[in-house]
Amino acid sequence: MSRKRVVITGLSAITPIGNDVATSWKNLVAGVSGVGPVTKFDASDFATQIVAEVKDWVAKDHIPFKQAKRMEVFTQYAVHCGNMLMEDCAMTIDDSNSHRVGVLLGCGLGGLETIEATHAKYLDRGPRGVSPFFIPIVIGNMAPGQVSIFTGARGPNLATTSACASGTHAIGYAFSEILLGRADAMITGGVESTISHLALGGFSSMKAMSTRNDDPLRASRPFERDRDGFVMGEGCGLLMLEELEHAKARGAKIYAEIVGFGASGDAYHMTAPSEDGIGMKLCMKGALNDAGVSPQDVDCINAHGTSTPLNDLAESRSIKSVFGKHAYDIAITANKSMVGHLLGAAGGVEAVFSSLSLNEGVIPGTLNMENPGDECDLDYTANGSVERQVNYVLSNSFGFGGTNASVLLKRFED
Repeated sequence: MSRKRVVITGLSAITPIGNDVATSWKNLVAGVSGVGPVTKFDASDFATQIVAEVKDWVAKDHIPFKQAKRMEVFTQYAVHCGNMLMEDCAMTIDDSNSHRVGVLLGCGLGGLETIEATHAKYLDRGPRGVSPFFIPIVIGNMAPGQVSIFTGARGPNLATTSACASGTHAIGYAFSEILLGRADAMITGGVESTISHLALGGFSSMKAMSTRNDDPLRASRPFERDRDGFVMGEGCGLLMLEELEHAKARGAKIYAEIVGFGASGDAYHMTAPSEDGIGMKLCMKGALNDAGVSPQDVDCINAHGTSTPLNDLAESRSIKSVFGKHAYDIAITANKSMVGHLLGAAGGVEAVFSSLSLNEGVIPGTLNMENPGDECDLDYTANGSVERQVNYVLSNSFGFGGTNASVLLKRFED
């Protein structure tokens, strides 16, 4: 008995290069960077003073004011993306089907800004300074919870928290829910907004972020010789996954098909990948095996590509190990070179872009790839975006704690 087929029937995004999918995709293909100085607070005391912020976000323009003020920014992004997603996929959720539509979103950290602000009020006023809405505002699963409230989806509702792999894990497990018959459709992806004093201070203390403060547009440079760390970003990327026959019955448009998911653990180190990329290899192989697809069939990889020395080296090594000589024929794109590292939202946003690559036949270029790093000798699409039919895209996400996830997307053919 053949298993169910799962297709992508809706996309939405808020990114540092656009507050909707169309704008974000246009700027990604054009090689526009969303990196710039921190504007949310004075970052002059920090070693890193650059980030990739969402621009011109006014919550009350998209969400009723009373509800928006009881949400952290990451939840606001998720709710607005959820609303845009429902418009894009043209699905009606009502009493007849609400129990068959779920929400599964990835979020790495949750409400750090509110935690900081509430702690300051506590120190000033004691327990009276703590809002009764504090806990419901900051918890990561409030993103899928509020999306459910706004859309009416009553199926499986939860959040995955696995650092920078959160969004891709969410997509993979949402895919599994449909394969298992527990849902007909799943709203999934990732969301994050942690550009705060604590996050910037923590990552700066780890020396994990770029300090190219005087040249922010060239700071995020995955696989490049002079990379010096990642650039923290924020945003949201959501997809509507739907069982194929369910999608066809309602005449849905189909962007792409999701055919495989792999997950693994490094069992190695809190923050560093193993030098040989064993965990990365396992999850990529897992996604291929899950789909029953040969490595030679993959023609594009949306790399994790963080612009950190260790990650980019390990990912390049692991790609060569999995794909052998064919690795040199694969077009690799690193979206983080333009949108920065969106942490828990990264996998969601990059899956949105991967779906568009399959649907529109365009592989976005990798920005700032001037001189390849040691052992980074693959095709990183360094000369700008390429128009080309793409049949399979493997999208990778790897996180602290040695947690790894890959999803394999396919150009849709009925």
